[in-house]
Amino acid sequence: MTQSPPLAEQVILITGASTGIGAALARRLAQQFLGIRLVLAARNQEKLQAVATDCEKVGAQVLVVATDLAQLEQVKALPQKAIDHFGRVDVLVNNAGYGQMGPMELISPEDAQRQFAVNFHAPLILSQALIPTLREQGGGRIINVSSLGGRVAFPAGGMYSPSKFALEALSDVMRMELGAFNIKVSVIEPGPVTTDFFSVAGGKVDLNIPEAGRKLYRAAIEGIKDIEQQTALLAWSSERVADVIIRALTSRHPRPRYVAATGGKMMLFLMRKLLPTPLVDLFWKRFYKIDQVEKEWKSLAQRVR
Repeated sequence: MTQSPPLAEQVILITGASTGIGAALARRLAQQFLGIRLVLAARNQEKLQAVATDCEKVGAQVLVVATDLAQLEQVKALPQKAIDHFGRVDVLVNNAGYGQMGPMELISPEDAQRQFAVNFHAPLILSQALIPTLREQGGGRIINVSSLGGRVAFPAGGMYSPSKFALEALSDVMRMELGAFNIKVSVIEPGPVTTDFFSVAGGKVDLNIPEAGRKLYRAAIEGIKDIEQQTALLAWSSERVADVIIRALTSRHPRPRYVAATGGKMMLFLMRKLLPTPLVDLFWKRFYKIDQVEKEWKSLAQRVR
Protein backbone atom coordinates (compact mmCIF):
# COMPACT_ATOMS: atom_id res chain seq x y z
CA MET A 1 0.00 0.00 0.00
CA THR A 2 1.43 3.37 -1.01
CA GLN A 3 2.37 5.66 1.88
CA SER A 4 0.61 9.02 1.81
CA PRO A 5 2.96 12.01 1.60
CA PRO A 6 3.32 14.29 4.65
CA LEU A 7 0.44 16.73 5.02
CA ALA A 8 2.69 19.64 4.02
CA GLU A 9 3.14 17.99 0.61
CA GLN A 10 -0.53 17.25 0.02
CA VAL A 11 -3.24 19.05 -1.91
CA ILE A 12 -6.33 19.79 0.16
CA LEU A 13 -9.64 20.87 -1.36
CA ILE A 14 -11.88 22.77 1.07
CA THR A 15 -15.43 23.82 0.26
CA GLY A 16 -17.10 26.69 2.08
CA ALA A 17 -13.64 28.23 2.47
CA SER A 18 -14.56 31.91 2.31
CA THR A 19 -15.71 32.28 5.92
CA GLY A 20 -16.17 30.41 9.19
CA ILE A 21 -14.73 26.95 9.69
CA GLY A 22 -13.49 26.60 6.11
CA ALA A 23 -11.54 29.86 6.17
CA ALA A 24 -10.13 29.08 9.63
CA LEU A 25 -9.04 25.62 8.44
CA ALA A 26 -7.29 27.05 5.38
CA ARG A 27 -5.37 29.59 7.47
CA ARG A 28 -4.48 27.00 10.14
CA LEU A 29 -3.15 24.56 7.54
CA ALA A 30 -1.10 27.27 5.83
CA GLN A 31 0.41 28.35 9.13
CA GLN A 32 1.22 24.87 10.42
CA PHE A 33 2.32 23.05 7.24
CA LEU A 34 4.77 25.10 5.22
CA GLY A 35 4.28 24.77 1.47
CA ILE A 36 0.91 23.03 1.65
CA ARG A 37 -1.28 23.35 -1.46
CA LEU A 38 -4.87 24.43 -0.98
CA VAL A 39 -7.88 24.54 -3.28
CA LEU A 40 -10.44 26.93 -1.83
CA ALA A 41 -14.04 26.88 -3.05
CA ALA A 42 -17.07 28.99 -2.17
CA ARG A 43 -19.44 31.38 -3.90
CA ASN A 44 -17.81 34.67 -2.93
CA GLN A 45 -14.69 35.26 -5.04
CA GLU A 46 -13.63 38.35 -3.09
CA LYS A 47 -13.78 36.67 0.32
CA LEU A 48 -12.02 33.59 -1.05
CA GLN A 49 -9.22 35.73 -2.42
CA ALA A 50 -8.77 37.40 0.98
CA VAL A 51 -8.36 33.99 2.62
CA ALA A 52 -5.99 32.90 -0.16
CA THR A 53 -3.84 36.00 0.33
CA ASP A 54 -3.48 35.25 4.04
CA CYS A 55 -2.45 31.67 3.24
CA GLU A 56 0.01 32.68 0.55
CA LYS A 57 1.72 35.12 2.89
CA VAL A 58 2.87 32.19 5.04
CA GLY A 59 4.00 30.04 2.13
CA ALA A 60 0.98 28.09 0.94
CA GLN A 61 0.15 27.60 -2.72
CA VAL A 62 -3.49 28.39 -3.30
CA LEU A 63 -6.01 27.89 -6.09
CA VAL A 64 -9.26 29.83 -5.70
CA VAL A 65 -12.31 28.43 -7.49
CA ALA A 66 -15.53 30.40 -7.10
CA THR A 67 -18.21 27.69 -6.92
CA ASP A 68 -21.91 27.65 -6.14
CA LEU A 69 -22.39 24.20 -4.66
CA ALA A 70 -26.09 24.29 -5.46
CA GLN A 71 -25.22 24.33 -9.17
CA LEU A 72 -24.54 20.81 -10.41
CA GLU A 73 -22.27 21.75 -13.32
CA GLN A 74 -20.08 23.95 -11.11
CA VAL A 75 -19.75 21.13 -8.57
CA LYS A 76 -18.78 18.65 -11.28
CA ALA A 77 -16.14 21.03 -12.65
CA LEU A 78 -14.43 21.73 -9.32
CA PRO A 79 -12.41 18.49 -8.88
CA GLN A 80 -10.97 18.61 -12.39
CA LYS A 81 -9.92 22.24 -11.98
CA ALA A 82 -8.01 21.23 -8.85
CA ILE A 83 -6.33 18.29 -10.57
CA ASP A 84 -5.49 20.33 -13.67
CA HIS A 85 -3.80 22.96 -11.52
CA PHE A 86 -1.92 20.85 -8.94
CA GLY A 87 -1.85 17.44 -10.62
CA ARG A 88 -3.51 15.69 -7.70
CA VAL A 89 -5.87 16.00 -4.73
CA ASP A 90 -5.10 14.16 -1.50
CA VAL A 91 -7.82 15.41 0.84
CA LEU A 92 -11.41 16.54 0.30
CA VAL A 93 -12.99 18.56 3.11
CA ASN A 94 -16.71 18.85 2.49
CA ASN A 95 -17.28 21.81 4.77
CA ALA A 96 -19.79 23.98 2.90
CA GLY A 97 -23.25 24.01 4.39
CA TYR A 98 -26.03 26.18 5.70
CA GLY A 99 -29.30 25.83 7.58
CA GLN A 100 -32.68 26.14 5.90
CA MET A 101 -34.45 26.56 9.22
CA GLY A 102 -38.13 26.87 9.98
CA PRO A 103 -41.16 24.63 10.53
CA MET A 104 -41.11 21.75 8.07
CA GLU A 105 -44.63 22.50 6.86
CA LEU A 106 -43.51 25.89 5.56
CA ILE A 107 -40.33 24.93 3.69
CA SER A 108 -40.87 25.24 -0.05
CA PRO A 109 -39.83 22.38 -2.36
CA GLU A 110 -37.27 24.71 -3.96
CA ASP A 111 -35.70 25.59 -0.61
CA ALA A 112 -35.64 21.94 0.43
CA GLN A 113 -33.97 21.00 -2.85
CA ARG A 114 -31.28 23.67 -2.46
CA GLN A 115 -30.62 22.59 1.14
CA PHE A 116 -29.91 19.02 0.07
CA ALA A 117 -27.98 20.20 -2.98
CA VAL A 118 -25.44 22.04 -0.82
CA ASN A 119 -25.37 19.90 2.33
CA PHE A 120 -25.64 16.44 0.76
CA HIS A 121 -25.48 16.22 -3.04
CA ALA A 122 -22.37 18.40 -3.42
CA PRO A 123 -20.33 16.24 -0.98
CA LEU A 124 -21.60 13.13 -2.76
CA ILE A 125 -20.68 14.39 -6.23
CA LEU A 126 -17.27 15.71 -5.18
CA SER A 127 -16.45 12.46 -3.41
CA GLN A 128 -17.53 10.36 -6.41
CA ALA A 129 -15.39 12.48 -8.71
CA LEU A 130 -12.25 12.23 -6.55
CA ILE A 131 -12.43 8.61 -5.37
CA PRO A 132 -10.74 7.24 -8.54
CA THR A 133 -7.90 9.75 -8.18
CA LEU A 134 -7.42 9.00 -4.48
CA ARG A 135 -7.45 5.26 -5.19
CA GLU A 136 -4.86 5.55 -7.97
CA GLN A 137 -2.62 7.63 -5.70
CA GLY A 138 -2.71 4.92 -3.03
CA GLY A 139 -5.21 6.55 -0.69
CA GLY A 140 -6.39 9.80 0.77
CA ARG A 141 -8.92 11.30 3.12
CA ILE A 142 -12.46 12.62 2.95
CA ILE A 143 -13.68 14.80 5.81
CA ASN A 144 -17.40 15.57 5.97
CA VAL A 145 -18.37 18.44 8.26
CA SER A 146 -21.75 17.53 9.68
CA SER A 147 -23.27 18.74 12.96
CA LEU A 148 -24.73 17.53 16.22
CA GLY A 149 -27.91 18.22 14.27
CA GLY A 150 -26.90 15.29 12.07
CA ARG A 151 -27.27 12.95 15.05
CA VAL A 152 -30.17 14.55 16.93
CA ALA A 153 -33.10 16.17 15.13
CA PHE A 154 -34.93 19.17 16.55
CA PRO A 155 -38.19 20.92 15.70
CA ALA A 156 -38.14 24.04 13.55
CA GLY A 157 -34.89 22.78 12.08
CA GLY A 158 -36.44 22.70 8.64
CA MET A 159 -34.32 20.71 6.21
CA TYR A 160 -31.03 21.17 8.09
CA SER A 161 -31.12 18.04 10.25
CA PRO A 162 -32.50 15.82 7.45
CA SER A 163 -29.67 16.92 5.15
CA LYS A 164 -27.04 16.32 7.83
CA PHE A 165 -28.54 12.94 8.78
CA ALA A 166 -28.15 12.00 5.12
CA LEU A 167 -24.53 13.20 5.12
CA GLU A 168 -23.80 11.09 8.21
CA ALA A 169 -25.21 7.98 6.53
CA LEU A 170 -23.27 8.70 3.35
CA SER A 171 -20.09 9.00 5.41
CA ASP A 172 -20.69 5.61 7.02
CA VAL A 173 -21.26 4.02 3.62
CA MET A 174 -18.09 5.57 2.18
CA ARG A 175 -15.99 4.66 5.21
CA MET A 176 -16.89 0.99 4.81
CA GLU A 177 -16.63 0.89 1.02
CA LEU A 178 -13.42 2.89 0.64
CA GLY A 179 -11.31 1.45 3.46
CA ALA A 180 -9.95 -1.20 1.09
CA PHE A 181 -8.40 1.59 -1.02
CA ASN A 182 -6.77 3.32 1.97
CA ILE A 183 -9.26 6.19 1.67
CA LYS A 184 -10.16 7.20 5.22
CA VAL A 185 -13.49 8.92 5.88
CA SER A 186 -14.30 10.91 9.01
CA VAL A 187 -17.18 13.09 10.14
CA ILE A 188 -16.77 16.27 12.18
CA GLU A 189 -19.78 17.16 14.33
CA PRO A 190 -19.68 20.75 15.60
CA GLY A 191 -22.20 22.16 18.01
CA PRO A 192 -22.73 25.93 18.22
CA VAL A 193 -19.93 27.82 16.47
CA THR A 194 -19.27 31.57 16.50
CA THR A 195 -20.01 32.07 12.81
CA ASP A 196 -22.88 33.79 11.04
CA PHE A 197 -24.73 30.44 10.78
CA PHE A 198 -27.70 31.35 12.97
CA SER A 199 -27.98 34.92 11.73
CA VAL A 200 -28.10 33.64 8.15
CA ALA A 201 -30.47 30.83 9.11
CA GLY A 202 -32.71 33.23 11.00
CA GLY A 203 -32.82 35.57 8.03
CA LYS A 204 -33.88 32.71 5.75
CA VAL A 205 -36.78 31.70 7.99
CA ASP A 206 -38.99 34.54 6.82
CA LEU A 207 -38.34 33.88 3.13
CA ASN A 208 -41.18 32.33 1.17
CA ILE A 209 -43.30 31.80 4.29
CA PRO A 210 -46.97 32.70 3.78
CA GLU A 211 -48.50 35.10 6.28
CA ALA A 212 -50.82 32.45 7.73
CA GLY A 213 -47.90 30.12 8.42
CA ARG A 214 -45.80 32.91 9.89
CA LYS A 215 -48.60 33.78 12.29
CA LEU A 216 -49.25 30.16 13.30
CA TYR A 217 -45.58 29.39 14.02
CA ARG A 218 -44.71 32.89 15.26
CA ALA A 219 -43.16 31.75 18.56
CA ALA A 220 -40.98 29.08 16.92
CA ILE A 221 -39.80 31.42 14.16
CA GLU A 222 -38.82 34.08 16.68
CA GLY A 223 -37.15 31.38 18.78
CA ILE A 224 -34.84 30.41 15.93
CA LYS A 225 -33.62 33.99 15.69
CA ASP A 226 -32.72 33.92 19.41
CA ILE A 227 -30.75 30.65 19.34
CA GLU A 228 -27.38 32.33 18.79
CA GLN A 229 -27.71 34.30 22.03
CA GLN A 230 -28.93 31.25 23.97
CA THR A 231 -25.97 29.11 22.89
CA ALA A 232 -23.27 31.83 22.97
CA LEU A 233 -21.60 30.52 26.14
CA LEU A 234 -21.19 27.05 24.61
CA ALA A 235 -20.08 28.19 21.16
CA TRP A 236 -16.66 27.21 19.84
CA SER A 237 -14.54 29.41 17.64
CA SER A 238 -14.08 28.38 14.02
CA GLU A 239 -10.36 27.92 14.76
CA ARG A 240 -11.10 25.42 17.52
CA VAL A 241 -13.23 23.33 15.14
CA ALA A 242 -10.51 23.63 12.49
CA ASP A 243 -8.03 22.15 14.98
CA VAL A 244 -10.29 19.10 15.34
CA ILE A 245 -10.32 18.67 11.57
CA ILE A 246 -6.52 18.85 11.50
CA ARG A 247 -6.41 16.20 14.22
CA ALA A 248 -8.49 13.95 11.97
CA LEU A 249 -6.19 14.71 9.01
CA THR A 250 -2.98 13.94 10.88
CA SER A 251 -4.06 10.83 12.80
CA ARG A 252 -2.75 7.56 11.40
CA HIS A 253 -6.00 5.92 12.42
CA PRO A 254 -8.67 8.64 12.34
CA ARG A 255 -11.92 8.07 14.18
CA PRO A 256 -15.17 7.74 12.24
CA ARG A 257 -16.59 10.72 14.15
CA TYR A 258 -15.20 13.70 16.03
CA VAL A 259 -17.58 15.65 18.26
CA ALA A 260 -16.54 19.30 18.27
CA ALA A 261 -18.83 20.71 20.94
CA THR A 262 -18.73 21.39 24.66
CA GLY A 263 -20.70 18.62 26.33
CA GLY A 264 -21.54 17.17 22.93
CA LYS A 265 -20.75 13.56 23.76
CA MET A 266 -22.83 13.72 26.94
CA MET A 267 -25.72 15.32 25.07
CA LEU A 268 -25.67 12.58 22.43
CA PHE A 269 -25.59 9.90 25.10
CA LEU A 270 -28.54 11.42 26.95
CA MET A 271 -30.62 12.17 23.87
CA ARG A 272 -29.94 8.95 21.97
CA LYS A 273 -29.34 6.34 24.66
CA LEU A 274 -30.58 7.28 28.12
CA LEU A 275 -33.63 9.53 28.10
CA PRO A 276 -37.03 8.31 26.87
CA THR A 277 -38.15 9.79 23.57
CA PRO A 278 -41.15 11.73 25.01
CA LEU A 279 -38.81 13.52 27.45
CA VAL A 280 -36.34 14.36 24.67
CA ASP A 281 -39.22 15.63 22.53
CA LEU A 282 -40.43 17.83 25.39
CA PHE A 283 -36.97 19.33 25.88
CA TRP A 284 -36.56 20.28 22.22
CA LYS A 285 -40.12 21.58 21.93
CA ARG A 286 -39.48 23.91 24.85
CA PHE A 287 -36.05 24.94 23.59
CA TYR A 288 -37.39 25.84 20.14
CA LYS A 289 -40.70 27.20 21.53
CA ILE A 290 -42.88 24.68 19.76
CA ASP A 291 -44.61 24.24 23.13
CA GLN A 292 -45.82 27.85 22.80
CA VAL A 293 -47.18 27.07 19.34
CA GLU A 294 -49.09 24.15 20.85
CA LYS A 295 -50.52 26.30 23.65
CA GLU A 296 -51.62 29.05 21.28
CA TRP A 297 -53.22 26.53 18.92
CA LYS A 298 -55.12 24.82 21.75
CA SER A 299 -56.30 28.17 23.05
CA LEU A 300 -57.51 29.17 19.59
CA ALA A 301 -59.25 25.82 19.11
CA GLN A 302 -61.10 26.23 22.42
CA ARG A 303 -62.28 29.72 21.47
CA VAL A 304 -63.56 28.46 18.14
CA ARG A 305 -65.61 25.79 19.90
